[in-house]
Amino acid sequence: MDLRSADPLSHAGATSQLRARPEILLVETDGGGDPQVVMVIEDTVDEDVLRMLRRIRQSTPARGVLIISHIDEQQLVSAAECGFIGVLRRREATSDRMVRVISAAARGEGYVPPDLLGSLLVQVGRMQGQVLGPRGLNLTGLSVRETEVLKLVAEGYDTADIALKLSYSERTIKNVLHAVMVRLNLRNRSHAVAYALRHGLI
Repeated sequence: MDLRSADPLSHAGATSQLRARPEILLVETDGGGDPQVVMVIEDTVDEDVLRMLRRIRQSTPARGVLIISHIDEQQLVSAAECGFIGVLRRREATSDRMVRVISAAARGEGYVPPDLLGSLLVQVGRMQGQVLGPRGLNLTGLSVRETEVLKLVAEGYDTADIALKLSYSERTIKNVLHAVMVRLNLRNRSHAVAYALRHGLI
């Protein structure tokens, strides 16, 4: 795990707690290793912190854990958009809790303070209903039509068969596939199907 904090005292305290735990292997920032998790300790999620979280997301595939003093629902969503799937308030950041959240993040599991979970789900539902739904999208980032086409490609159907099954022209099916591949930066149909399956989109 890679630990980052602008506050030397917080960094030293967390390092001291985590070094004593055999479940956690700490690596130095930019020190060569390939950490599964990056843990960031901050006071609040302001613009400077968001820029740092985005840089971390762009520079490493590691999952993020955020130890934070103050956070609201919108800041929680912003942190999640940067790949930070574990959030723990500083006042709750005991050694045991940090290890649980770090271990969960390493497995791809998230953690959110319970008092924020309900409002987060309400916000996600609102986003689906007010923003994505009217545009024919859902939280996967694929439209219903794109999902249908990818499912049929995954089942081995060619363009003509898919067009017949969905009552679209072959040109429309090709356009749908092309749009998905361009948007998700995918090489070909096989890559698109593999991506969709790996990310649980179909």
